[in-house]
Amino acid sequence: MRGFMRVVGPNASANRWRAVFLALSLVQDWPEAQAAEFPKKLEELMHLPSIPNRKTGPGIRAAFRKRAWQLIVWLLLLALLVTPFGGAVPIAYAVAALASVVQDAVSTFTYTQNMHPMGFSEKAVPLDNTVPGSGVFNSDITFWGRTAYQGTYEGFRIINISAPANPVEIINYTGCVGGTAIGNQGDVLVWDNLLIRSWNSAVSAANAPIASCGGALVGQGFEGLNIFDISDPANPVLVKNLRMASDTTPTGCGSHTATLVPDVARGNLYVYNSASSGACPGIDIVKIPLANPASAVFLRREPSGRSCHDTSVILGDVNLVACAGGNGFTVWSFDPSINPPGVGSLEDPVQLYTRAITGVAIGHSASFTWNGEVLIFGHEPGGGGQAQCQATSSVTNRSLFFFKASDGTLLGTFVHPRPQTNLENCTWHNFNVVPTDKRHVLVAGNYQSGISVVEFTDPANAFEVAYADPAPLVNPNNPALLELGGDWSTYWYNGRIYESDITRGVIVWNLSDNVVAGARNFDHLNPQTQETSFPFKGTAFGTYKAAANQQGFIVFGESAPGDVSGGAGGGEDFGGDHDH
Repeated sequence: MRGFMRVVGPNASANRWRAVFLALSLVQDWPEAQAAEFPKKLEELMHLPSIPNRKTGPGIRAAFRKRAWQLIVWLLLLALLVTPFGGAVPIAYAVAALASVVQDAVSTFTYTQNMHPMGFSEKAVPLDNTVPGSGVFNSDITFWGRTAYQGTYEGFRIINISAPANPVEIINYTGCVGGTAIGNQGDVLVWDNLLIRSWNSAVSAANAPIASCGGALVGQGFEGLNIFDISDPANPVLVKNLRMASDTTPTGCGSHTATLVPDVARGNLYVYNSASSGACPGIDIVKIPLANPASAVFLRREPSGRSCHDTSVILGDVNLVACAGGNGFTVWSFDPSINPPGVGSLEDPVQLYTRAITGVAIGHSASFTWNGEVLIFGHEPGGGGQAQCQATSSVTNRSLFFFKASDGTLLGTFVHPRPQTNLENCTWHNFNVVPTDKRHVLVAGNYQSGISVVEFTDPANAFEVAYADPAPLVNPNNPALLELGGDWSTYWYNGRIYESDITRGVIVWNLSDNVVAGARNFDHLNPQTQETSFPFKGTAFGTYKAAANQQGFIVFGESAPGDVSGGAGGGEDFGGDHDH
């Protein structure tokens, strides 16, 4: 029963059951919707009260016993369903097949025992540069409900993640010059039925006759944003190709990355666009009226004194913007209650300060803790195509930085802890912060060093909690040369880690570690936008396993500085292969 209780504790996910029932639908020829109905009762029962201990009152113990017996009854009913007429249905084979797919995807990975590969949605990009499709990479990822949206250089993918163990591609949309990288880089934002995509590079005269997106030629020199209606996810419809180019007013430099800032009360979305160009230093502000997205307009540029590679926003009670680029970052504040275009509104944030960092040339990413007190900064030496995580690489090139968000005071740094080879492109790249008020925990995707989960509650003494590190890709054209690949981005979303791999697709992971205890769920996530804030309450679940147990939580293990075994308690075996 000890192992069973670990599964059904309050932190366990009913998504495991969704995977089982999806497999059942496959072997029984049930419609997926029908197969999904049965586990609803199980999902309800999975949220058992906390495991009783000697301090638990009799009422809670009785409730636990009742729910546990109900769960047993429903499991027995499941057994009857999958063994009609006494003959065993090969559901185990279907589940094993799903597990085999993800294990094959991570067969070259080394990962800590608190990391568990769950699901895989393949979108393979050929490594051989003589094969069509080579270089048409996968890029960033975003989420709305139980759907993930992965950008690509030729469009985007829409993936059903209702069952994280079996993510199902709804469409691989290739309507932005399919089969080419002309429409790179394809970072995506989503808001309800709208998808906004970044087009980074100006269309050349040679490519103009074929450069289209959504069925419409974009024209020579085009760069900017592609806006789609995804009401029917299997049939995206172009709303507008918004030109932000050298011949527009204001002058634009395309869209390298983009950040969504909702102003739903006024019926608008804003895009804080980052051109990542010294010719367009600052944040390009785009307004998209929800009632008429086709009237989207490029309003103005908010000057920053630097190129903005990525921009992050936190709302709630914090209301800060950070642009990372060049030799550091710049921070603004805004007040959503001020009507645009007033000074201090969403259309005209007020710059607070700018911060240069010695040794940094390509500032890349920024994010905030959920109380808005710490700003996390990453940079991209070599532009992401170089091996900058070697043991011989400079400390600065391997470092992640933590600053006081209000004034830019340096609080600490963290050096990439796993030296990579000279054949692995690597820097800190795209990341987000786990939404919990008990710890500060970062989930990062770092090209060919893969996933890194960093605990930085004390920014001066950050440490790696978990990782998943693939072996170097082998360049089929010249094995002595680096083959570009690895994680474009990795984010925490609703209890899972989603890894957007440049040449593989999307890999879903489960992290079983107490550092993410109490993480909140959201109904959507654009990772560069934190739409709320909340106070930090401290490490109530973080000092010892016993302390967490007293709170009535199932402890999967708690990592300590220097320990990547997945549990301070030791002795846990979380299954799976951990040294490939």
